[in-house]
Amino acid sequence: MTSGRESVALAPASPERRVRPRDAASIMLLDRDGGGVRVLMGRRSSAHVFMPDLYVFPGGRRDPTDHRLAFSTDLHPAVLQALKCVEGQSVSDARARALALAALRELYEEAGVPLGTPLAEAEAPLPFLPDLANLRYMARAITPPGHSRRFDTRFFAIFADEAKVDPSRVLESRELQDLQWIDVNDLPSLRIPDITAIILSDLRSGLEADPSLPYGRSVPFYFTRRGRFIRTLL
Repeated sequence: MTSGRESVALAPASPERRVRPRDAASIMLLDRDGGGVRVLMGRRSSAHVFMPDLYVFPGGRRDPTDHRLAFSTDLHPAVLQALKCVEGQSVSDARARALALAALRELYEEAGVPLGTPLAEAEAPLPFLPDLANLRYMARAITPPGHSRRFDTRFFAIFADEAKVDPSRVLESRELQDLQWIDVNDLPSLRIPDITAIILSDLRSGLEADPSLPYGRSVPFYFTRRGRFIRTLL
């Protein structure tokens, strides 16, 4: 895949603390019925230590058990390869898949949306067998130093019609409230994190370039180095 780098002038991070970023995943569920494209967002609970009361996409940290979740269909090869593209690290197939599985698990836990085949087994970790085939890898972002909690988040996207999801059947949870479908071409009046605004802008650009969001697209990676917010392509 191609690579490049540019600096983005944002507010400098607060003084660095030695907090190691933890793996996390977030998912943009896209509704393209009606001529436009809308994305599902919700408000994080005020009880959260990290980004309380802000509107975000469903998501959360990768759990240790995510790599053991069974799935029905695998990631597209281009997506799997891009997830393994990490400078200075060796990312296994299992860890890459666990990030995608975490995104689907969080979508179900926070918005009640199962992406996959229903299961009857009462003891199954999830009531469905996750389907990873239609996930696009959209972006990666690491929380800047200076925060009490930091995450290395991979952002995914999937179209609701491809996943056979009814956009009217989403359920808010204790973690994600006031779920709303936001037109991606509108600047939301909601309070959203800076990185969420950046990812939304990337999503708009991607849809304008190719509404199908190709699996092999270049993936922007955002991180902070020496007080500068950096954008590079994986």
